[in-house]
Amino acid sequence: MAPWLDIERPDDLVAWLRARRLIEPDENPIVSVLAGGVSSRTVRVSSDRRDWVLKQPLAKLRVPTDWFGDPSRAHREANALRWMPVLAPGATPILVFEDRAEHIVSMTAVPEPHENWKDMLLGGNVQHAHVERFAEILASIHLRSGERLDELEPEFGDKRHFRSLRLEPYYQYTARQLPAAAAFLDQLCLEADSIMETLVHGDFSPKNVLVRADRQLILVDHEVSHLGDPAFDLGFSFAHLLAKAHHLPQSRERLFEAVRLYWSVYDRRSRLASWRAGLEERAVRQTVGCLIARAAGRSQLEYLSADEKVRQRELALDLIYEQPTTIPALVDAWEATAA
Repeated sequence: MAPWLDIERPDDLVAWLRARRLIEPDENPIVSVLAGGVSSRTVRVSSDRRDWVLKQPLAKLRVPTDWFGDPSRAHREANALRWMPVLAPGATPILVFEDRAEHIVSMTAVPEPHENWKDMLLGGNVQHAHVERFAEILASIHLRSGERLDELEPEFGDKRHFRSLRLEPYYQYTARQLPAAAAFLDQLCLEADSIMETLVHGDFSPKNVLVRADRQLILVDHEVSHLGDPAFDLGFSFAHLLAKAHHLPQSRERLFEAVRLYWSVYDRRSRLASWRAGLEERAVRQTVGCLIARAAGRSQLEYLSADEKVRQRELALDLIYEQPTTIPALVDAWEATAA
């Protein structure tokens, strides 16, 4: 059944919270709609007694092309928030409650002051400490989950949200727009859909990281978490950093250095894992696929100009035919052509 409550309507939300005794009868919280998300309604509920963020996934995402998803993915996020204190202690908000009828998940708000890491990077603020911590969080999620697959499988073995929110809009849709990349993207879908080695966040990018006190990174948006190929998380996040290097000539050298540092930290932390065989080559391919998708798919990077999208597609298509096999070689190739 579709939810009737729209959490972006403050009066309705407060009445609903009171009716379910989630807030006190005399409590009058401030409800603030948080901007920036395309896949969910997101609000902050603040009073002298609590500070929460509530999310309610949309059935139709807020993008120019038609893109649909199942709102029940809210409960995948709730499950991820239950597990993250075990997999990446201190790196995520804390789950407060979930409501299955209205597909709402509530978590503790990240205290102010904080900054969005994507905004920091686009502003030229590239710090080694942030990159290192980003790599450490991902390595921790992959390593710890890789040892507990049997426990995680009942909650994360189903990949339907990953298929509808990642494989279709990123790879399958893009393959229809760019026939030259179709065979390559189809193969990426097969790899990502068939491998089940670790918990995969599925949205591991700078836009989903909040930075507090200069060093503390908080990871949010876990609704496409699933058991899958850790190479997808790597490729997804590498593509974000390489796209920013393409977009920001003044920060290009520091961003290329950031990608090399990110991989070196992750590589060192995860080198002995049983699932490392073939990971780096798959991560290269996923990076190339995401670079193409973010310039031609349903979810294109909003900061790239039309000319930059064309150029990014061209550069990434070239890498399909002369494909590097290591992350450093990929960075070298992107650096040589993006200037």
